[in-house]
Amino acid sequence: MNKTDRLLAIVLELQRKKVVRAEDLAILFEISVRTIYRDVQALSEAGVPIIGATGTGYSLMEGYFLPPVSFTVEEAVTLLIGTDFIEQRFDSDYRVKAQAARGKIEAILPESVRNETSRVRKAMRLLPSDKPITPSKEREYLEKIRRAILDERKISFRYIKRLVDSEENRHSFRTVAPYGLVLVQGSWMLVAHCDLRQDIRHFRLSRISALIDLEDRFELPAHFNLREYTPQDDRHMQVSLRFNQDMADKVKEANYTYMEDMEEQQDGLYVVLRVRQLDESLQWVLSWGADVMVLEPESFRNRIREEAEKMLKRY
Repeated sequence: MNKTDRLLAIVLELQRKKVVRAEDLAILFEISVRTIYRDVQALSEAGVPIIGATGTGYSLMEGYFLPPVSFTVEEAVTLLIGTDFIEQRFDSDYRVKAQAARGKIEAILPESVRNETSRVRKAMRLLPSDKPITPSKEREYLEKIRRAILDERKISFRYIKRLVDSEENRHSFRTVAPYGLVLVQGSWMLVAHCDLRQDIRHFRLSRISALIDLEDRFELPAHFNLREYTPQDDRHMQVSLRFNQDMADKVKEANYTYMEDMEEQQDGLYVVLRVRQLDESLQWVLSWGADVMVLEPESFRNRIREEAEKMLKRY
């Protein structure tokens, strides 16, 4: 990064944060603290109102705002593709905001950059996964939950969970403090503190119904950070499989959630799954028909055999 770009980046960093230490700027731009001192002096001499406080850091004078900066073609394409993604996967409110943002971005681009950006975007397309775009009911809940998170209000809903070793579902009513929303492989997941379990739990929005906003308030714990949050991994069971060699590419492309390891050998593709419960992978394994063989555990081999016998009787 040359000096001109670095000076601009420093101003943007100061504009983004209230106070920034010289040491932190030095680490961010991979330069010495002494160089940061010289850069800040150069910005001050150029008329940028930077305030420095010993032992605290640098900040911009209140009210100062850097005028809009220009985007490169690559930066513009990145932002516009981002609006496409939000329009596909977020709720109606953000979908409208994404459309408005796209219009504003395109409006401020110089004609040459706008034309080149349009040309690049015609060669790129953001397609949804094989799963359907977020259903309308799920979009509605997504918006309600998002607002409840920002307002720090609790919500309640009915939750459906498939019972292991059963074709029935279990329905339960939950009251939770919503901490955040996570998009996992095309499916929205709510991370929340459940009053019933007295702990953090994860809820698929596709399994939620009868959602109600409550007046009860909650306070997000100071130690909780969604970006740093890592759920406890309780997948302690392994399933070993062997796929026919001609299925290897399709299995790799499937990118199955529970896939832990794979290795190609002469007699096929060996895959290891790591799951919480064996039935979690039952439907996926059955979907490959005779192109896969369960090697272990024996109990899962028997489970597959039982399902195959049921299918044979049906036909």
